[in-house]
Amino acid sequence: MRLIFFSFSIAITLIIGSAWSPSVSLHERVSDLLLALGDTSEYHIPDLNMENVSVERGRDLVLEGRSKVHGKRSRLQSKYFTCIACHNVEREDPNLADPSPEDRLAYVEEKNLPFLQGSPLYGVVNRTSYYNGDYVKKYGDLVKPTRKDLREAIQLCAVECSQGRALKPWEIESVLAYFWTIDLKVDDLNLNDVEKRSLEEALHTGESREQAIHLIKSKYQHEAPATFLDPPVDRTAVNEDADATNGRKIYELSCLHCHMDNSFAFFRLDRSKFTFRYLQKHLSDYTEHSVYQVARYGTSPKGGKRGYMPQYTAEKLTDSQLADLRAYIDLEAR
Repeated sequence: MRLIFFSFSIAITLIIGSAWSPSVSLHERVSDLLLALGDTSEYHIPDLNMENVSVERGRDLVLEGRSKVHGKRSRLQSKYFTCIACHNVEREDPNLADPSPEDRLAYVEEKNLPFLQGSPLYGVVNRTSYYNGDYVKKYGDLVKPTRKDLREAIQLCAVECSQGRALKPWEIESVLAYFWTIDLKVDDLNLNDVEKRSLEEALHTGESREQAIHLIKSKYQHEAPATFLDPPVDRTAVNEDADATNGRKIYELSCLHCHMDNSFAFFRLDRSKFTFRYLQKHLSDYTEHSVYQVARYGTSPKGGKRGYMPQYTAEKLTDSQLADLRAYIDLEAR
């Protein structure tokens, strides 16, 4: 397995124009560093020899929902979503070992990224478990084959989450190949100088390699936890400590990402007073017109209209942030 991974690593290195060096380079791939230290973990290695497989086709499938083969565009994977409707393909957390929605909101605002429901695709190949936690409540036994198999997770997302067609084998492998160009780099681990020196010593002397591997793996999450929450019991109550400034960030970076500039949603939002008064009016409802309802429960696909809204978990939107969003709606409605 290690030989296969090393061969794949060389191939991807040639594709993206980087090379491994014996010292701890900030741009080095985390997977390469682990391999050099003797880690025997198995990885999701794409079959680059399969016909039609390429990084470029994988990137097109993720970003645009289709690719080109022999000059012809493939069939759209989904009429309703692309992967980037719910997932960032760039780093979205300042601390990968201990991410928080509060830190993430500040980080994505600085980087001009959306604030999304799904876990980032950046570094997804470095994780070892998928559809974790409460997603079993939503998808039932469908999550079982996905837990340790990224291919199965990609396919479940394509069919169930995207409400689209199943991906062909070469499309799955192409998506995997693209994911390996957005894997974790050493620079993402926030290593201090002492930690870098300890890793370099382990590489050069061969000593304390297990400790070095443990150090690296302690610097990022190996699964994205998911905890479903209910809306507040009293939807009419106003939190006097809520921060409307934070609420504006959530509205701009989350709500408008799907409901204004993209075609991912049927319900349109904008920055007009009419829109904010509408949202305020329906806050206490138990329908899909309530921000509380859709944020915590999402919406379901319907006949003839299979597009839907996935809910925000506790790890993606806190109750305090939801109160901030409400404060911003109230402020703009006035």
